Amino acid sequence: MTRPRKTEQPYRAKADISVLMGSELPSTEPQMLPIDSISLPDSQPRRYFDPVKIEQLIQSIKTHGILENLLVRPLPNQENQYELVAGERRYRAAIVAGLQEVPVTIRELTVEQALQLALVENLLREDLNPVEETEGILQLLAIRLSMPVADIPNLLYRMQHEAKGKVAQNVLGNEQGQTIMAVFEELGKLSWESFVSSRLPLLKLPAEILSALRAGKIAYTKAQLIARVKDQQQRQSLLEEAVAADLSLREIRERVKTLQPSTDSESPPATIQAITRRITQSKVWENPKKWKQVQTLLKRLEVLVTDEKDFAQTNSQSE
Repeated sequence: MTRPRKTEQPYRAKADISVLMGSELPSTEPQMLPIDSISLPDSQPRRYFDPVKIEQLIQSIKTHGILENLLVRPLPNQENQYELVAGERRYRAAIVAGLQEVPVTIRELTVEQALQLALVENLLREDLNPVEETEGILQLLAIRLSMPVADIPNLLYRMQHEAKGKVAQNVLGNEQGQTIMAVFEELGKLSWESFVSSRLPLLKLPAEILSALRAGKIAYTKAQLIARVKDQQQRQSLLEEAVAADLSLREIRERVKTLQPSTDSESPPATIQAITRRITQSKVWENPKKWKQVQTLLKRLEVLVTDEKDFAQTNSQSE
């Protein structure tokens, strides 16, 4: 007897919704609701759905039905109307599959509770792309800390500086720091330190690269290399080529190198500014061995500049 292929197997949700809010949901008998009585909330954590995987899910639902309840909440002041909390892929696939009713679990939730639950359920998925995962974690932290999402990165960078001893501890030991660490422990995906160093920089990537990452078209490591190309048209062309030809990291690195402007064509002031900027960005002083070498070079440069200045003054006086 041959085993069914993965795409033919019944769909089951990966996340255990019963523990996402920290306490188990009361057991309920499966309840069917008309699919047109369920609507999507205004704010949804997930923006991109792989069309191939959605089609596989549609076929699975047509064959086996939905084996994991959708989670919904009653809409206030709207009789027999519900808002979807978790299970958007199943919901969308069920509509395409032509289902008139879907199995649901109904739970009384506030808007904030529903959003938090949707975020956690989404973050526990295995196929979530790094951009949505990063944005989802920031949203979840904003809810838990009662802060605007835009303020969370600065708070995390502050924690990072405190952990490295660069500034006095202010966040790490207080309630905010404990809440942040608790969120990452709950998700169990990566540490807050790793999130700050490897994920927050991701959101600074150009818009077209972020879009490709959201769609799962390119790996994060490749995206970082392509982002080094400053010219937008060249960067877009390289991105399209990398996706279409599935270029390797080595191939992308070689193309990026050929697209980098030659330092020979830069003016002397621009060259000095570029080198100074790179030294500052690399924080070379944090590496004692490298910093010692830099100090030696700086002293030589200072002597050279001083000698040139004295030479010019001498010539001026003799004239």
